[in-house]
Amino acid sequence: MRALVVDDSRSMRTIIQKQLKELGFEVYEAENGQQAMSRLHEVKNIHLVLLDWNMPEMDGLEVLSLIRAEPAYKEVRVMMVTTESEMSRVATALEAGASEYLMKPFDREALLEKLILLGLDPSTRTL
Repeated sequence: MRALVVDDSRSMRTIIQKQLKELGFEVYEAENGQQAMSRLHEVKNIHLVLLDWNMPEMDGLEVLSLIRAEPAYKEVRVMMVTTESEMSRVATALEAGASEYLMKPFDREALLEKLILLGLDPSTRTL
């Protein structure tokens, strides 16, 4: 399975990438929304996008809207991974098409739980 990690923090991208690789994902990364959209167009068959909310260039909600506007990406799961914890923000993201929402900071078990909810359980998938 392929995942795209989008976060303006290099350290956060590294942490998420390491956890996903340990779970068997092939991982790509982008540091802002514009790079994320370019990566989606370049890399075929992305199954999951982990998307930070607060980024320069284009915020996560804008990226989410662009992803959901393209029919080619209708099956892509998008998980917002952010410090934005207000329920209104969670609701906004889910209404905009986020598949799941994960609060920072998180551990590997919390990430795995969300992946299972999304039907991306690494233990039951062939890569």
